[in-house]
Amino acid sequence: MLRRRPASRRAERTLAATGALALLTAAAVTGLAPASSSASSHREAPLIAGDPRADNTDVYAFTSPDKPDTVTLVANWLPFQEPNGGPNFYPFAEDARYNIKIDADGNGKPDTTYTWEFTDHVRDDADQFLYSTGVVKSVNDETLNFRQTYSLKVTDSSGNTKTLLKDSPVAPSNVGKASMPDYASLRKEAVVPLPGGGTTFAGQASDPFFLDLRIFDLLYGGDLSETGHNTLAGYNINTLAVQVPKSTLALKGDAKRNPVIGVWSTTDRRGADVTGAGSKGSEDASVQAADDGKAVAKDGNSGEWRQVSRLGNPLVNEVVVPLKFKDAFNALSPEKDATVTPVVDKVKDPMVPKLIESIYKVPAPAAPRNDLVEIFLTGICKECGPIKADLNSLGLNQDVDKSAVVPAEMLRLNMAVPPAAKPNRLGVLGEDLAGFPNGRRLNDDVVDIELQALEGAAQTGKIVPALAAGDAVDTPYREPGDTFPYVALPNTAAVNEADSLHPDGGVGAGLGGLASGDGFPVVPVTALGGGALLAIAGVLALRRRRGAGQA
Repeated sequence: MLRRRPASRRAERTLAATGALALLTAAAVTGLAPASSSASSHREAPLIAGDPRADNTDVYAFTSPDKPDTVTLVANWLPFQEPNGGPNFYPFAEDARYNIKIDADGNGKPDTTYTWEFTDHVRDDADQFLYSTGVVKSVNDETLNFRQTYSLKVTDSSGNTKTLLKDSPVAPSNVGKASMPDYASLRKEAVVPLPGGGTTFAGQASDPFFLDLRIFDLLYGGDLSETGHNTLAGYNINTLAVQVPKSTLALKGDAKRNPVIGVWSTTDRRGADVTGAGSKGSEDASVQAADDGKAVAKDGNSGEWRQVSRLGNPLVNEVVVPLKFKDAFNALSPEKDATVTPVVDKVKDPMVPKLIESIYKVPAPAAPRNDLVEIFLTGICKECGPIKADLNSLGLNQDVDKSAVVPAEMLRLNMAVPPAAKPNRLGVLGEDLAGFPNGRRLNDDVVDIELQALEGAAQTGKIVPALAAGDAVDTPYREPGDTFPYVALPNTAAVNEADSLHPDGGVGAGLGGLASGDGFPVVPVTALGGGALLAIAGVLALRRRRGAGQA
């Protein structure tokens, strides 16, 4: 059994014991009904299959390549949508709240929250079973038997909420070419301007995430024989996206002095309540619940919204969080991450490198893995850990109270780093500071990047040659577009069709470069964000590697 640490040690740890009750709360909440779930990436937690509409699968945050004075945030839900999955297809949940949250001061709490709530509209539910009854030419066409609208609200750090949009249209699920011959026009109608500047979108898209999920078969068959197949090819996803001026998200509205933000997405449901083991209602009970892996869920009549799903960095819940805590992790708020020991222990000493060592005989880096703590929990800065470069820690913001900055699992973006002229799929590992783990673009190959990071690339400055090919899936199934909302149009061919692996056209090449990384960047010292913010020289570049092959 895991034991409580002294308060001084708990303060240093991310994802430690007190927050484990919140983790277990999520597990309990998700077990209540089809209206409760978990998060992270595509069915990563045991209870997620019970409520895919609440499962946020991926979060992306990047400076808009065609509008570099803005930032685009994209969050996806409802994974593995078979395009022909009628007659109901894939609406957002009407009894859930979908959120994208932004932390600007590093305390792990949202300073800006965008919240979408959806309403169903059915023209004829007595005599019709069809989603659409003819050719659909607009999002409010009379032949569209089922449609959705949404409200969008924004909430500040003090809890003040403002309604930005009401009754805005959702792009429908793509039924097929006969019903929706010009789906691009339907997508266009669902791209809606925001008052005061900005744009938003809600609707279906081709899933931009790409990987070979046979990693779970003894890490690609035990001999790397099971690679090169994009498991998500042909599937669709539900997307929420917002593009706003950088000043909208920056601390004190000043993106030059304070360009670093933290981003994550959540899903809320009503009416769940949880009591932890021991029922003390205190930190002691939280720790005990975490250690025992027990929690009791009950129907709640309070009507309060409860977080049941969460996602920041990709693949953390899938390959870092222990099975015992996967469902529960999704209810934890980032500001409590520094109070939960079981998960931080796995960040500092992850399982994947040990499995790789046992299967492929590639030595695992020595623990504690403070480089991973820096990448996933604190952001990268010279004072944060062994990487010794300033990139995207929220503590780098000039107006931040450094004493209030806490370790927290979220996607961090330095908005002062301009879009790359030739984006590299390996992001920072490929000498492209505008890519993951500095935010995340739709074409960033996070599987290969994180695999190399887990194998110590950030410490050694070297890509591990034996694993340089990664999962051999290097691009999304359909290329992202070059304008907002960037996600590709949804697929229509059945996933099990032979030709479904060859989509009939995309929507243009957008954010993706396919250049391979040949080492690590040696970047001149540069002042970004007001002159005193970032010294990005040598980010993940303790020494430059040459001649070891391309990743």
